[in-house]
Amino acid sequence: MYLIVDEQRLVTEGYASGLEREGVATSGFAPDDFLDWMEAAHDADFEAVEAILIGECVSLQQALQVVRRRCQKKPLIILDSAPSLDHTLKWFAAGVDDVLRKPVHPQEILARVNAIRRRSSSQPMEISIGDLTVFFDGRDPEAKGEPLALPRRERRILEYLARNNGRRLTKTQIYNFVYGIFESEVDENVIESHISKLRKKLRSRMGYDPIDSKRYLGYIISPN
Repeated sequence: MYLIVDEQRLVTEGYASGLEREGVATSGFAPDDFLDWMEAAHDADFEAVEAILIGECVSLQQALQVVRRRCQKKPLIILDSAPSLDHTLKWFAAGVDDVLRKPVHPQEILARVNAIRRRSSSQPMEISIGDLTVFFDGRDPEAKGEPLALPRRERRILEYLARNNGRRLTKTQIYNFVYGIFESEVDENVIESHISKLRKKLRSRMGYDPIDSKRYLGYIISPN
């Protein structure tokens, strides 16, 4: 889930729409609402956050301090409508990871976030698990050396499982990652349907199901 902060609702809605077309869950905030939520949220809520984008924000310095205190490992990007060298240097000195000039295409945002994540955590561009290769740049996975076309929700679920290879994830954790923690119109049980369809496709292509599920404990991906 990407958090988008800007004083103009049209800006947050515009970027949210563009990112969601790329299959990424988003939540838009006015600056004051963002600060209130950051201070009150439980630590577990930040697990679903992939990146934070901050645009026009009167309380920007305060927002940066709160972000770095509560979720310092998350990519933090400034969206600046009129960047200057002084502004850019100031943002980097304050601890941001990148400064982009508005408007910027959602695909460029995703590419930059992936680059930041690779640098900060040595995350690979792809992970191979048995006969399955999962990419983190928007490409469909490969099963037994051939691309396996997946709907964006199923692909995001597979990416999340692969990124947490060796760790069992609950239905709620997967839902928060794919739909966002503020989604209220989509029932959490939709995850079971997505994963059922995903497992069927993987089993058909690979001859076995690499996703193990345990009631109440969740899902984990592993080689055969």
